[in-house]
Amino acid sequence: MSAGNKIPTDGGAPLGQNPFTQLAPASCANTGNREPDAGKKTAAESIRPPISEIRNPKNRGRVDITRQTAGRGGKTVTVVSGFVGISQPEKEQLAKKMQKACGAGGTVKDGCIEIQGDKREPVAKILAAAGFRPVFAGG
Repeated sequence: MSAGNKIPTDGGAPLGQNPFTQLAPASCANTGNREPDAGKKTAAESIRPPISEIRNPKNRGRVDITRQTAGRGGKTVTVVSGFVGISQPEKEQLAKKMQKACGAGGTVKDGCIEIQGDKREPVAKILAAAGFRPVFAGG
């Protein structure tokens, strides 16, 4: 390779136009300032409601409470499923409350809470107090 065929690696000439200037909030555009003013709202904030309004603790969605015996040696198990937007640690905390209230063992498997025995009524009360809408499904 001769000296005339080398490709420059210095970055070349600057772009004539920055394609990202329209994405920045008005207070940040072309000023070099990375954060918007504290008192001003961006366009996205003025459209969306705050997170506290989105997550209403009184209505966290429907959960199904079923009673199962299949594949458990004839033992009855209460299974709570259908959780949406709830983390694993929160499910484990709910399971612990249910176990204490029912006086029975239980676990969290595959995103479902399993409580030993037919304990649908006390489980439904705990879920309703936590803001869920419990529904008895199946037999």
